[in-house]
Amino acid sequence: MSDPAQEGLLLAAAYVYDAQYNRNIPFETSSQAVRLYYLYNHWAMQAATYFFIFVDLSLALFEEPAAYPLPFLATSLVEVLCLLVFFGRLFHFAKVTPRDVFWKDAKNICIIIAILMTLVDLIIYGSLRISSIQSVRWSRPMRPIFLVNFAESRQIRRAFRSIRNTLPEITYVFLLFMFSVLMFSLMALKLFGGRNLRTVEGLPYFTDYLDIVFDMYVLVTTANSPDVMMPAYDFSGWYCLFFITYVVINTYIFMSVFLAVVYNNYRKHLKNEIRKLVYMKRRKMIEAFNLLKVKEGTEFVVKEDKWKSLIKLVAPDISTSHRELLLRISDEEQKGLVDKKSFVRLADLLNIQVITMKLRSHPLAVWFPHLYNSASSLFIRSIVQHTGFVWLYDVIILVNAVFIALDEKNPFISYAEWVFLSLYIVEILLKLYTYEPRTFFARNQFWNWFDTFIIIAALIATVLNTTLKSVSIYNSQQILDIVFILRVLRLIRIIDSIQRFRVIMNTLINIVPTMLTFGGLALVVYYIFAIVGMEIFHGKVQFFAGNTTIQHALYCGNPSLKDSTFAHAKYCKNNFNDIVSSFIVLMELTVVNQWHVLANGFALVTHQAAKLYFITFHIVVVIMIINIFVAFILEAFFVEYSLEKSEVETAIEKKIQELGVGIQEEELLDGKLIDNMETSENDLGGEEGTVKKKKPKGLMFKIASKRYRTVDALLQRMFEAEISPEEEGPSLDEILNLSSDDTYLKNPTFDNVA
Repeated sequence: MSDPAQEGLLLAAAYVYDAQYNRNIPFETSSQAVRLYYLYNHWAMQAATYFFIFVDLSLALFEEPAAYPLPFLATSLVEVLCLLVFFGRLFHFAKVTPRDVFWKDAKNICIIIAILMTLVDLIIYGSLRISSIQSVRWSRPMRPIFLVNFAESRQIRRAFRSIRNTLPEITYVFLLFMFSVLMFSLMALKLFGGRNLRTVEGLPYFTDYLDIVFDMYVLVTTANSPDVMMPAYDFSGWYCLFFITYVVINTYIFMSVFLAVVYNNYRKHLKNEIRKLVYMKRRKMIEAFNLLKVKEGTEFVVKEDKWKSLIKLVAPDISTSHRELLLRISDEEQKGLVDKKSFVRLADLLNIQVITMKLRSHPLAVWFPHLYNSASSLFIRSIVQHTGFVWLYDVIILVNAVFIALDEKNPFISYAEWVFLSLYIVEILLKLYTYEPRTFFARNQFWNWFDTFIIIAALIATVLNTTLKSVSIYNSQQILDIVFILRVLRLIRIIDSIQRFRVIMNTLINIVPTMLTFGGLALVVYYIFAIVGMEIFHGKVQFFAGNTTIQHALYCGNPSLKDSTFAHAKYCKNNFNDIVSSFIVLMELTVVNQWHVLANGFALVTHQAAKLYFITFHIVVVIMIINIFVAFILEAFFVEYSLEKSEVETAIEKKIQELGVGIQEEELLDGKLIDNMETSENDLGGEEGTVKKKKPKGLMFKIASKRYRTVDALLQRMFEAEISPEEEGPSLDEILNLSSDDTYLKNPTFDNVA
């Protein structure tokens, strides 16, 4: 192959690779730039970037105030090393991206500014430290910028863009909500301020307007209900109507409106982002097709040899058989040519994991065929394969649950545990006798692995516990705890026995990547608030062990907390003295219950204005991020729970059935098939170039999983059905210049999105 042809193939493979993994990074198309681009996207480079981001964020554990103190010189050297890695990664990105595009990209500018400001902060802080002058590391809250703005974190950036795009509508609702809170607070001041009422702590009730606003805001979260109402309610039962009206309007109506506004706007902007993503994928596949196409008759096509060379570059680990299967799907008429429409969907085909399965006989059928195929053997196997066998063991599990809840010291209960263990061991042995062992323990048979592990572990732990009980000088409580846990875990098996349970669990598992995305978003917000909280509150609250006799331990080492609810509740360990404690406090604030006690406590040891920190956290995390998280999970759950298989997935299954090498899902239970994923080293499909060669006897294909590998794949499933398959969309340059909230006028359905 000539050098220009090879360069064109490499460029086409880069486009397909980007389309497969939904990357929209613009890159130079020169041969050197394409090779650098491959290196930039190598998994090792990405893993190294995330590793140093993790190290950079983890420095908060070792910096003052530290959970595990290290010298400033050590932490500063590690941080400088991380900054050098980040700069190197950014420089690498600049070498593959057009210069005008690089400098217009806001995320690159953010990384450069963050690196420079961190270096300046290190120099200033180090100089002041040498001069014994106390200072603040003001650049530490900027560290999450590296997590958000590197190209690999596109899902987190999308979540932040969604928040930014929904802010205008949320702001209007929030202003109206705050107006309601302020109005009700003013009414509360006039109603109760002059009646000389007292709170349970003996303080004046509703006499200070700012305190009233805070208490009424807390009431919206229900954290201080009904405590805040009780003094007025004790004075007159009619005053409960004031608080009930307030809660109905602000807690139930306004909070529901918040969710509705967030869901509606978030979904709208998310749709536009995914349309851009789908158009980008489609356009990159078209660019790849244009690089490889040749004219055959009246249409342009890609020849089989070029197509195979492309697949080897894009997916080198798939087997020859898998590659031939993809070719059969792309070249329906087996002319050795792939048309444009079939080529464009190649990225989706590559994202569907196909495994090769091979017919195998049970070892006992090979070693003892007459015995294994005898009438009694067939009868036993038919019982194990019957649905009633599953139901029987479901009943046994439920009965076992009742015995687990009973008193362990009763000898009858103790003996019953051995009976249940014996029944479970018999179940495993019968299944291994009925089903081919390698099939039973195939990689996709999670519940078989789970059952066997739990039962064997419980057997070992129970035997060990019984043995140790006979040795009176040895305390086997820890072993006993393990036994208890393993017994309870055994009950999880019931989930796999009920179809609806399996559907729900599979749906939850499938949307785990989306949860991880919002986990990254939460980490960014938590980290920023934790660092700021440590700078404001560290050392203000101290925790003392329960056996201490120090007097000021009763009020957390700070006289300002004497006789406070914070001290009476023994919240001393809820402090901002290190990053770990700070994260725990923020998690408690996210749960909301008693968050006002924490806010009041830290306000007492600093200033009443400190309450703004806690209110801001509640607004950002609970009202905005949690609602957006709920909106996304709702959308993802609806799609996963209701939609049928995708078009490309159905096309693969259809072709597998046409070739006579397919299996149905229910056939997996017959014990005759084994999950044996092919690799380039362990190829079951013959040598290259054997398209028409008959496949080895017993070779079969199956879709490995209905789960989505990436968040992007799930998101596209949610919205790509609205885009016509024939719609190519704008060019690459036009797509890159579109903002996330732009609509695409070529498709009339875009203007009518929710």
